[in-house]
Amino acid sequence: SFNSLNHDMTLAEFKFIWYMEYSHRMWGRVVGLVYILPAAYFWRRGWLSRPLKGCVLTLCGLVCFQGLLGWYMVKSGLEEKPDSYDIPRVSQYRLAAHLGSALVLYSASLWTGLSLLLPRHKLPETHQLLRLRQYAHGTTALIFLTALSGAFVAGLDAGLVYNSFPKMGERWIPDDLLAFSPVLRNIFENPTTVQFDHRILGIASVTAVTALYLFSRKIPLPRRTRMAVTSLLAVACMQ
Repeated sequence: SFNSLNHDMTLAEFKFIWYMEYSHRMWGRVVGLVYILPAAYFWRRGWLSRPLKGCVLTLCGLVCFQGLLGWYMVKSGLEEKPDSYDIPRVSQYRLAAHLGSALVLYSASLWTGLSLLLPRHKLPETHQLLRLRQYAHGTTALIFLTALSGAFVAGLDAGLVYNSFPKMGERWIPDDLLAFSPVLRNIFENPTTVQFDHRILGIASVTAVTALYLFSRKIPLPRRTRMAVTSLLAVACMQ
């Protein structure tokens, strides 16, 4: 990496990158300890119910798996590629897996914590409420997919290919959108396609969240649920 890309880097610039990486690793280890040590204490004291023990073990496994994925991702950036003269970088596939695992871990931890702290609303199972729940789950999946596509953008430095919006350069659909063969490779390895997909998914996510908010306004919902939907719209717009 130093010879092919950063040969003019100063020691101070290298230290900045090194400490960023070191801090990230140490923070991840602290997160693991902050989770595992209290969990072991609560388990030993007998404060966990049988279902909760299952949740604790699952989250513990996810914490360890996340660390393993992080090591596996960084390893791909250190491997020698004698047949490639490309800029050294980690695998975009492993980066997406690392980010996806982190999102699952965070969401599962938050869901478990809120389930214990806040009593569940017992609402009548109307047709509208069922549709709202289904639509919320679909929107969640779309947002998750958008975030994963962002990992591919980062892994391929695809954000550097086009920096105009809403058009990509002078065109709505760029010429090199399907330049790779076979066609499926473009979705994961063509920087232009990866950025194009991320744009489309981002717009679709904001649209879905807005539609979810408007639909929720037609249904009588508890104050806490309404606050959650409104907050979701605010964060989507800010993002």
